[in-house]
Amino acid sequence: MPSIKKNFAYSSILTVSGYLFPLITYPYVTRVLGVDKIGACNFVDSIIHYGILFSMLGIGTVAIREIAQAKSDKEQLSRTFSSLLTLNIITAVVATVVILFMAFFIPKFYDFQKLFVIGASKILFNALLVEWLYKGLEEFKFITIRSLLIKVLYVIAVFVFVHTEDDYIIYFAINVAMVVLNAIINIAYSRNYLNFSFRNIDFIPYIKPFFVLGVYTILTSMYTSFNVTYLGLVTNTTEVGYYTTAVKLYTLVLSIFTAFTGVMMPRQSALLGEGKKDEFLRLTNKSIDLLLSCIMPLVVFVLCFADAIVLLIAGKGFEGAILPLQIIVPLLLVIGYEQVIVIQMLMPLKKDKAILVNSIIGAAVGVLLNFILVPHLKSVGSAIVWIASELAVMLSAQFFINKYISFHFPWKNFINRIATALPIIGVCALIRIGDFNYVLTVLCGLSLIVVYYFVLERYLYKNEYLVLFFNKFVRHNKA
Repeated sequence: MPSIKKNFAYSSILTVSGYLFPLITYPYVTRVLGVDKIGACNFVDSIIHYGILFSMLGIGTVAIREIAQAKSDKEQLSRTFSSLLTLNIITAVVATVVILFMAFFIPKFYDFQKLFVIGASKILFNALLVEWLYKGLEEFKFITIRSLLIKVLYVIAVFVFVHTEDDYIIYFAINVAMVVLNAIINIAYSRNYLNFSFRNIDFIPYIKPFFVLGVYTILTSMYTSFNVTYLGLVTNTTEVGYYTTAVKLYTLVLSIFTAFTGVMMPRQSALLGEGKKDEFLRLTNKSIDLLLSCIMPLVVFVLCFADAIVLLIAGKGFEGAILPLQIIVPLLLVIGYEQVIVIQMLMPLKKDKAILVNSIIGAAVGVLLNFILVPHLKSVGSAIVWIASELAVMLSAQFFINKYISFHFPWKNFINRIATALPIIGVCALIRIGDFNYVLTVLCGLSLIVVYYFVLERYLYKNEYLVLFFNKFVRHNKA
């Protein structure tokens, strides 16, 4: 069985690259296409994303669990894979037809028909992506290598083919092509592990969790991707460009911890199946320690230097993304902890109904606040909606965790982290370089925060992982 450390390393590389490679091109793209065209692409992509959500429903979570249980038996693995893929293809075809119908019969979408036609293929090929197969098999090495190669091609394609504002359709097509190419490679490579066949297909046992967890995913989208869709419907593509730029910068920072939870979920499921509850709780506590030690400096950095970060990455014209970014950056802590208690605890415990209740609460808060705030506050309102919804979900999930296994939020540790963040926030407020040179400001601020938190973790909190790494580094250099 692959080690958690190796899987985490591969998954971290994969997840970070998913945001890092676009950010290599993003400063170029924002300056070439402008906020309006970026907003148009993101608005259409948010609609396409709903097609993907309805086609995938709960397939990701259900499939990872089922594949992990069947991976030791090739015949059972082949039957499970074939059944799940067939179910997914059926729903993908239905979702594609619905999206195309909307594109040609809803007036609001007329100006984006070319983008919708291109994006429709993303729905179909997303069903063939079968990333859940390789996650269930814990084949993170293959996923990482394949993804990195395709992302390199993506970067090259953007710089070669996108040169003017009118190339926004080409830019959108390049993004869709990444999904298509990944899907083709994944399906071809799956033959190394199983044999796909329409014989003995039985997806009836998967339908209930497929829809239950699918409703959870869709409801979750009511306070994440729905924000983009609703913002585009009631305002304009410029406001969408502001908000999605803030979200893109935020998601890059969250990506490392998301990689860790993705690796931990199948391992936590296996531990519960083996009755190793103590090990299950130990790994959960390790995840929370990692969350607090990694996320706090990132939150401080983005809060203090959001304006410089936006100008550095997106450029002038995107100043409207600064305040939304500062509003949503505390979500790093909220969603990070939420991922631990939902993905690493409730899902392996198979508390699907509790997860559904969480999502209903989050969706209700999200939809209500969208209608109240977004028409007036626009992109800032969308940011407020997101953080309020995620807080509601986290509190609900914590209630269920306390109920099932009496696991409490580490308030003492959290308050200590807040207290130790205050001095560095005060110092960061003083280090504006000259007439706000944002490049030097970001570099100085980042260096200062890294040093401060290294000393804090090393000598005050005595972080066992950092101490171990530091000691190995010192011994290596002495040798």
